[in-house]
Amino acid sequence: MKIGILHPGDMGASVGHSARLAGNEVYWSSDGRSARTRERAERACLIDCANLNEVASRCELLLSVCPPQASREVAATVLESGFGGTFVDANAISPGRSRSIAATFDGSGVAYVDGGIVGPAAWQAGSTRLYLSGAEAGTVAGAFKGGPLEPRVIDERIGSASAMKMCFAAWNKGRIALAAEVLAAAAHFGVGDFLRSEWGGDATDARIDTARRIADRAWRWEPEMYEIAATLASAELPDGMHRAAAELYSRLASFKDCAEPPDREALLAALLEPCER
Repeated sequence: MKIGILHPGDMGASVGHSARLAGNEVYWSSDGRSARTRERAERACLIDCANLNEVASRCELLLSVCPPQASREVAATVLESGFGGTFVDANAISPGRSRSIAATFDGSGVAYVDGGIVGPAAWQAGSTRLYLSGAEAGTVAGAFKGGPLEPRVIDERIGSASAMKMCFAAWNKGRIALAAEVLAAAAHFGVGDFLRSEWGGDATDARIDTARRIADRAWRWEPEMYEIAATLASAELPDGMHRAAAELYSRLASFKDCAEPPDREALLAALLEPCER
C-alpha cells in the first residue's frame, strides 16, 4: 500500500518508518517543513513529494500525526486536495473533535478512520500501539501489521480510538503534571525536604526527573490537556484537573527543544512563574 504521513515530527516519522517496515511505500512532503523535520523523515527513509497534493495523488491512505490544535486544518487541506482514499486522524484529540472532523468528509468519498497512538515514538517493537476505530479500521490495521507499531482495532464507532488515547493520557500525563505542581508548591513554601522524607528520596527524585525529562515537549502537551478536559466534560465529569495541567505545561514552554533537561532549580522556578496571557 502507498501511505502518506502528515506531518512527520518524531512520532510521525516513527509511524512512517513502521509502515515502511510493514511493506508499504511511505510518502511525505517537505514543503514548508523545518530542517529538523526533514532530518527525521530522511532517518525514516520516507519518500519526499513536492507538496501535499502530490502525496494525496500518489497514496491510498493518509495518516495525520500533528499537534492537536492543527488537526482540523490538516484535515481541511486533505479535503481540498481531492483525495479519495482512507484518511486516519491519529492525533491526540477528543472523541467529539474526531467526530466533528469526520463529518467534514461526508459525501467526499474519503473513508475516515479515528486513531490514537499510545506509547513513545514507535522505533522499536513492543512499545507503541495504534488504536483504530471506524468502518475501515481493519484495513488500516492490516497495512501496519509486521512493523514496530502495533495496530489494535476497537470497533466501528468514530471516537472510540480517540477516547482510548484521551483516557490513557489523562492518567499518564496528568499525574506528571500533578507531581510537578506539588513539588513546586513544596519548594515555594520551603517544605521540600519534609515532602521528600514522606515520599521517600527515590520516589521524589523519580518524580522530579520525570518532569525534567518531559520539559522539552511540554509545549506539545498543553493543547492535549485541553482535549482531555473536553473529553471528560463530554462524559459529565469534572475537567478542571486537566485544564490546570495545561497551564502547568505552558509554563515549561521555554524549554522547548532544549538539548538537555533543565536542572531541578530551573524546572521548579519555571513552574512557579505564571504565564502572561
